[in-house]
Amino acid sequence: MRRLNRPRAAGGVRTLLLILLALAAGLVAAGAWWLQRPLDLAADSVELSIAPGTAPREIARGWVAAGVQTSPELLYQWFRWSGQARQIRAGSYEIGRGTTPRQLLQKMVRGDETMATVRLIEGWNFRQFRAELAKAEALKASTAAMSEAELMAAIGAPGQSPEGRFFPDTYAYSKGTSDLAVLKRAHRAMQQRLDAAWAQRAPDTPLKSPDEALILASIVEKETGAAADRGKVAGVFANRLRIGMPLQTDPTVIYGLGEGFDGNLRKRDLLADGPYNTYTRGGLPPTPISMPGEASLKAALKPDPTRALYFVARGDGSSEFSESLEQHNRAVNRYQRGQGK
Repeated sequence: MRRLNRPRAAGGVRTLLLILLALAAGLVAAGAWWLQRPLDLAADSVELSIAPGTAPREIARGWVAAGVQTSPELLYQWFRWSGQARQIRAGSYEIGRGTTPRQLLQKMVRGDETMATVRLIEGWNFRQFRAELAKAEALKASTAAMSEAELMAAIGAPGQSPEGRFFPDTYAYSKGTSDLAVLKRAHRAMQQRLDAAWAQRAPDTPLKSPDEALILASIVEKETGAAADRGKVAGVFANRLRIGMPLQTDPTVIYGLGEGFDGNLRKRDLLADGPYNTYTRGGLPPTPISMPGEASLKAALKPDPTRALYFVARGDGSSEFSESLEQHNRAVNRYQRGQGK
């Protein structure tokens, strides 16, 4: 009897195996279909910022909470089954309608982040710089309550004045990034460019240190109306420094007036002594007055050869350069007062 039952038992096992194989094949087919099918989203686009060290299961839950309409467990199991769960990179990501589970994972594995940008302009002062960072899209304001001294300590430059120490450029960042991270990058970029310019300085430069070069570059940045004049503007100031002549530049006085400046520089402002008044004091002011660009750094350290000691705005953005005070006065009469040719 037992021998007669064995074929039936064997047949039952084979049937069960076939059923299981069919189910497995069905699951594989269903899984393959799901991986290629666009995810349902609660909106046209869904964003998620992934912090470093976030576990794959939490990432799956995060996408669902953000608006991906699927099972978080199903999403997690896909991450896990793919073998790439631990390769997901921290960052800010955005997906739109039509994105499949496979494409979502590959975006995170590649680090294909959604980036925002903030543009910092040549000639801005540090107050303007901070104001632009404060309104930048999706930039975490971690330094908003910091004093300038606290901020400089936080970026690793304690005791350093922030003015002029950040390179003006367009900075891309992941949404949710701290403004401190952008500040560190801008500070490092300025130091690198200053070091490079200092290494290429003219042998006869009157500047004694990279800090002095940064100060002069910030003045050149504010005084240059036409890019073609930048080297000559720097040359005028270098000539004045060599002979001990006051720089006599309005932008330093304006900077010294701070937020109290109403746009009208008066004679009494030029006569009121202060650390930034280059009419009443010789040499360079104590700090930069703006963020100079790379062209101004290079011009300050390698100015155009010139014997000029004066320049005046022509009214079209360019400047008229003069070697003597007599020539300069005639240029002032012509371009500023409209007297003669």
